[in-house]
Amino acid sequence: MAEGLKYQRILLKLSGEALGSQSTGIDAKTVRRIASEVQRVQALGVEIAVVIGGGNLWRGADAAATGIDRGTADYVGMLATVMNSLVMQDALEKLGIVTRVQTAIEMPPVAEPFIRRRAVRHLEKGRVVILAAGSGNPFFTTDTAAALRAVELNAQVLLKATKVDGIYDDDPMHNPYARKFSTLSYMQALNMGLKVMDSTALSLCKDNHMPIIVFNLHQQGVLEAIIRGEKCGTLVSDGVNEPAP
Repeated sequence: MAEGLKYQRILLKLSGEALGSQSTGIDAKTVRRIASEVQRVQALGVEIAVVIGGGNLWRGADAAATGIDRGTADYVGMLATVMNSLVMQDALEKLGIVTRVQTAIEMPPVAEPFIRRRAVRHLEKGRVVILAAGSGNPFFTTDTAAALRAVELNAQVLLKATKVDGIYDDDPMHNPYARKFSTLSYMQALNMGLKVMDSTALSLCKDNHMPIIVFNLHQQGVLEAIIRGEKCGTLVSDGVNEPAP
């Protein structure tokens, strides 16, 4: 491990909305900026796997509410994550980073199928591995897929990028008095019903002792700061004692 780094292998979870909104789809400028943040960390020798959502293009739960079969809607959402992953791959490779996209649904002309041992080997060779199509199963979110892949690939931490700088007890975009937590236990996050990740993803991390750091990727340099061990965002892990409000 490079000197001064806390983490050697990470799983970065990006929401689809990090790449654009449903009105804009994919914002190329934003994708390039995120790619440059990943480049800074990859240049330090960190092994990086990325899971990207598809909410900027399609939201299965919202589509199901309009009468589309939920399983079908979720599969369409998985395809949206593949679109986002290919765009991110293009942005990273334009920066000289070797990448591999692996999909949970096989589509050989587009990407490799997800094979755990192959993904690990790519990471060991310094390639950024972008994991698309969620877990390949309807009714499971890409947050749950990120938790699953983090555990499978023996990542040291799951980094969840959001629009705010951590976990709050209310929406800080609407409530200026919302309280930010610096640390939380898994059970606190579950019992408080915080909407940072769904309960399945949180439970999977809890059962496998996978720490989660929730942070704002729009803050320049924050990803590198986390890798160097600086306290950014909110840490969800075992054995922390910050009291619930």
